[in-house]
Amino acid sequence: MIKSNIILIGMPGAGKTSLGIKLARKTGKNFLDTDSLIEKTQGRTLQEIIDTLGYMELLRIEENVLLKVNHNDHVISTGGSAPYSHKAMMHLKKNGIVIFLDVTIDVLKKRIHNFNTRGLAKRADQSFEELFEERKALYVKYADIIVENSFMSLDHNCKEIVKRLG
Repeated sequence: MIKSNIILIGMPGAGKTSLGIKLARKTGKNFLDTDSLIEKTQGRTLQEIIDTLGYMELLRIEENVLLKVNHNDHVISTGGSAPYSHKAMMHLKKNGIVIFLDVTIDVLKKRIHNFNTRGLAKRADQSFEELFEERKALYVKYADIIVENSFMSLDHNCKEIVKRLG
């Protein structure tokens, strides 16, 4: 079976949405942002979900939303916490090539100014550095392709991804 979706994973600030929109245009695919889908189905922001229900409930909601994604010919930008669900990642991989947008922690810190209000699924006592280390191992585990996205332009990385997808 030919996998028709391109699944983007990576930390918040890695460029999943920006690159995803450009990649969808370049490949003629539709674009889906799963964080936006969660907010739409829940009727509130990710941060509001965390504030009222806790980050573990956000992870449960995210898993349920991801398990219902049954699209073809889409570029799918996932939330940074998507890889916490093995079941959801296996579901997405059935019809998609998973691309990890790898960005250095220093660049992420420059890109993210709202760490405490961005709706990040993390323990209250967890630093950004700890979250980065924990998640990076998961991103590498599920990635079919790893693209360095710290310093290259969106255009460059779109071309690189298209080339690597064959």
